[in-house]
Parts: sequence; C-alpha cells; structure tokens
Amino acid sequence: MVKLIHLFPWLKKEGYLRSAGLDELRSHFPFKAATILLFSLVVTGGVGGIKQLGGLEFLELRVYDQMMRSRPDRKTDARLVLVTITEEDIRIQKQSTLPDQTIAKVLSTLEQYQPVAIGLDLYRDVSQPPGYRELQTQFRSPRLIAITKLGDDENAQVPPPPGVSGDRIGFNDFPVDPDGVVRRSLLFGGKYSSFSLQLALRYLKTLDIAPVPSPTNPENMQLGAATFVPLEADSGGYQTNDSQGYQMLLDYRTRHWVGRQITLDQVLKGHIQPEWIRGNIVLIGTTAPSSRDLFYTPYSAGETQDHQMSGVEIHAQIVSQLLSVALEQQSQFWFFSNGQEWLWLWLWSVVAGTIATCIRHPLALALSCAVVLSALAGMSFLLFLASGWVPVVTPAIAALLTMGVVVVQQAQQARQQQQMVMTLLGQNTSKEIADALWSHHDRLLSSGKLPGQRLMATILFTDIQNFSTISESIPPETLLDWLNEYLGAMIQEVQRHQGIINKFTGDGLLAVFGVPIPRLSSEEIDRDAYNAVACALAMGDRLSQLNQTWQQQGLPVVQMRVGISTGSIVVGSLGNKERMEYGVIGDSVNTASRLESCAKEMQKDLCRVLMSGETFKHIQDKFLVEAWGSMTMKGKQNQVEVYHVIGKNM
Repeated sequence: MVKLIHLFPWLKKEGYLRSAGLDELRSHFPFKAATILLFSLVVTGGVGGIKQLGGLEFLELRVYDQMMRSRPDRKTDARLVLVTITEEDIRIQKQSTLPDQTIAKVLSTLEQYQPVAIGLDLYRDVSQPPGYRELQTQFRSPRLIAITKLGDDENAQVPPPPGVSGDRIGFNDFPVDPDGVVRRSLLFGGKYSSFSLQLALRYLKTLDIAPVPSPTNPENMQLGAATFVPLEADSGGYQTNDSQGYQMLLDYRTRHWVGRQITLDQVLKGHIQPEWIRGNIVLIGTTAPSSRDLFYTPYSAGETQDHQMSGVEIHAQIVSQLLSVALEQQSQFWFFSNGQEWLWLWLWSVVAGTIATCIRHPLALALSCAVVLSALAGMSFLLFLASGWVPVVTPAIAALLTMGVVVVQQAQQARQQQQMVMTLLGQNTSKEIADALWSHHDRLLSSGKLPGQRLMATILFTDIQNFSTISESIPPETLLDWLNEYLGAMIQEVQRHQGIINKFTGDGLLAVFGVPIPRLSSEEIDRDAYNAVACALAMGDRLSQLNQTWQQQGLPVVQMRVGISTGSIVVGSLGNKERMEYGVIGDSVNTASRLESCAKEMQKDLCRVLMSGETFKHIQDKFLVEAWGSMTMKGKQNQVEVYHVIGKNM
C-alpha cells in the first residue's frame, strides 16, 4: 500500500505529522517566528535608514498636513482681535502703502479702548508722510509692539520703526519648510524675541506670569506651569529640519480666523465696540493678496479658494497657542524618542509579516493589508488628536515591504515545494491527480492526516495468471527486473487514464479512479468508470507489446486478469504516526478483487477484463460487453452481475 509519507514525503522531513495532529502555526510551508523577525529587522533597518537620511520627510509632512486638516477646529480665541487691511481698504485709501497719518489714527483709536497690547505687523522703518510726528507719538505707547525682519542675509533685513526699542520689538520671520508650508514658529532669534511671543508675554504679564528657566532643564522656557521644549531636527516626521533658534511646532487653532476680525475701515469710522478691545491683544496687519504677505499652511491643500493665510493671522495662531498652553494647560505636541520610533516602525513590520504568513488568499491578503494600514492611520490620528505626532508613512512602507517580502518568499518556497511534491506524486499518480492533490492539500492535511471520506469511485484490480509457477522458473534477480518492467507499463496506463495507484500486491496492483477529490456529479462518476475500463483494455495492449519483447529475450510471456467495480468507498489515513497509509475500504474494493480472480478457467483473452453490474451502468454503450449473468463470489453473500469486456464500441 502506498504510504501517506510516500505521497507527501516532506511531511516527515519537516516534522508536520504529530500525534496531536497538524500544528496550525506550522501549516505546510510556514515561516517560523525567527524568520518573520529577521525579515522585519532587515526591512526596518532599510526603511528607517531612508527616513534618517530625509528620504521620507516630504511624505510624512504631507500626512501631518492631512491630519491637521482632519482635526476639528477649536473655537476662536476671544483674547485676540485682528485689524485687517483688506483689498477693499486699499481701494478706499487709494494707495497700497498706508500713510503715517492713517496708521497713527488707527493706533490712537485702539489705544483709547485700553487693549493689553497692540501688535503692528507692518514695516514702518521709512516714513510715509503725511503724519510722521503723529505716528512717532503713538510709537511711544508702552502697549505697542512693532516688528523687525531678521532675514536670511543683510539685504533681506528690515529694521524696526525709529523710536521703538527693547521689548517692544519682535521679529516677524517664520521658519518655512522646503515645500513652502509654515508648520513651525521661531520664538527666539539673535537678540530679539518673536513678534508673537512679545504679544503673548505682554498679556501674561498682566496675570503676573513671566518666562523663567525650566527647573528640569534651564535651557528650556517655562511659562506658568508649562515648559516649552524646543523642536529638534528629527522631531516627529522631520528629519532634516533646521532647528536653529528656539522653535516649536505650530498648533493651529482654526483653519480661518483665530479671533475677532475688524477691518481698517471699521476702525477709522469708529464702527467698533469698546468691549471688543478692552483687555485683549490687537494685531494689525494686511490680508490683501496684493500685499504678498501670504503663506501656505497645512490647510492650504484642502481649500478650494484662499489657499494661503496672511502673516498676521499666523502670528495670531502662535499667540493663541502660547496663551492656551500657559494658561489652559493645552497639550503641546510631543514626539517619540529615536528608540521609540525604531520600535514603532519594527512593530508594524512584525504585524504585517505575521499577517502575510497566516493569510494566503490574495483577496483576503489585500483586505488584511488595507486593515493594517487603516489601523496604523487610525492609531496615528488618535495620537495626533492627543497632540502626538508619530511617523505614519515610514511604518506603512515598512509594513508593505515586509508583507511583500514574506509573500514573495512564500510564493518562491511554495513553487519549490510544489515542484518537489508534484514530482513525487507523479511517480504514483497522473499529473491531473497530482494537480488535484496539490490544489486541495490544505483541506486534505488540515488535521495532520487525510480524514476519512466517503466517495463514489471505480476500483481496478490486476493480477498475472500463473505468476507463482513463472517465478519458480527464472532467477530472482531476473524476475524482479521482469516484474518491474511489467508494473512500470501498467502504472503508466493507470496514470494516463487519471487513476491513482493505491497499492501493489506482488505481481498485481490496486488502482482507484475517483480519489482523492470527491466526484460531485453523475457525469464525473461515469467518466471515472469509463477511464477504468479503458485503462484495463490499454493494459492488455501494453501486455501484448511486452510479450513480444519478452519472447525475443527468452523471458516468459503471460496473461493477466482485471476486475473492475464501481461503488461507495471510504478513503483516508490508516495507521498512526509511526506507520500511515492511504487506505481504500468498501464493498466495491472486495468485489473488484473477487472479479479479478473468479472463473480463472474461463480465461481465453490475453487480458481478461470483468466488471460488475454497477460499473456497467456507468459506461452505457461505450464498450462491447458479454453478459455472464449473476455469479457467486467468494466471501460475498449476494451474487454479482458480471460483464466481460471485449473491447471499445466503435
């Protein structure tokens, strides 16, 4: 009998057969945990290295922008008032650069309502008459904060207005990322503080809050109970960030107006309420596109119009952030340490590799991949809502690459194993049967053995007439070669007719047509019966050829008998882990055996083929047959309808 180990020899080699059944974690061609870890480490090292070189910074920043746009806006800050110079204001004033007299009137009007601070986000280093003296008078107000520009070089620098000095000057420069987006704010640079910080400090001073060194790190600034930790070059998704100075990640409060907006014309005409101004911070600046004081922000890509935000609006966002952190314990952005980032990256790689190992179906694998990426995006966004900015693109790429490597490796290993198994199966079955076995190997080996199955199949038994007498007449070595030549020819015919060799019985063999895959239709059962009878006739033709060769070689010439029966059988593994065989059990097996050996004295053909009435029902009129009637078989209580197959019905 052909052993299961012979059909699937890699089972024994790989240790798949166990007394308790097949270990699910090691199904057929698994990746061990060490292999997944190795792949994930290699991928993590490669992708992490690319990130550290800045290769993924652009993508990480794009994801950061998307998360910023997806985050719900907070309510406007009632502490801030923006006096904006719009295109309409410029048309009313009939000049793009406002004269000193107009600016002086605006400042004078606002002063009478007692704001905490007035921030003038307009360059006034050069006088614009008329009204220079009036403006100089207003510049002496302790509430006024004016701007200067640090610039990248001396030619780009803009000095503060004459007569304004000390802590009433702040630079209005923004750190702009390489893609032109403002995501950071600079608090200190050179001898100046930022325009936004000066306004925030002026407000906090009224609450007796002043900047002090942090107790944990004197290099960091503390306002109230909050410590502002400066941004590093590799914070969050950054990797090549210019972190000079004292920077923080800009936490935009809203995508549009962060505070109350009043136009220049409203102020000049007195169309304002005192309570809007009293005790608040006022920022004055231009929002007109013609002024070119506009910047791209994380919100720009999501806007259908007004893609840019004016400089005065961005300053207001920074002021609001500073006040909210210092007074309202608003969370600051936090980031993974370098070690935590590597661990984050590696964990997603391991998860993806494990999933790719467990799931083989392409559609299920694609859905699992989508689930992993969605989980990564969802978890990262939840952390972002909690003010945590962690890498998203980098672990996503690592997960996809790990999954891809595992899938490719599994496919390559499966091809190699399939070639080996198909070769081994092909020694005992036809290519078609071997293909069927392979395509169903997961189901067939789900429990570590072939489970018992009830099938409709056709059984074929063969035997050589007078083999015992022949074996006495020739040497054993010659007999073995002669018998192997005979069995080799018979095996070829079984395989050619879609059968499977179940066992050898010395000079005979048992072949089954209809296993191991269940036949689900009567047409399939008919085809198996036809293949079995056709195979028996082909065996007779091959024996005739062999006899001619043997006669020339002085070897015995023989006759053979074939018994064929169709019926219900049970197939599956017989034995235990020490010895396991592919068993075929059923009444039709016994019937085929009895048909082969019955009425030996009536054999006239070179190859006598007898079949049961059940087989006859399935072959219809495709063969010429001779009815022998009902016959009693040894070991069977009921008689069997016997038909002698003469040949094919032409």
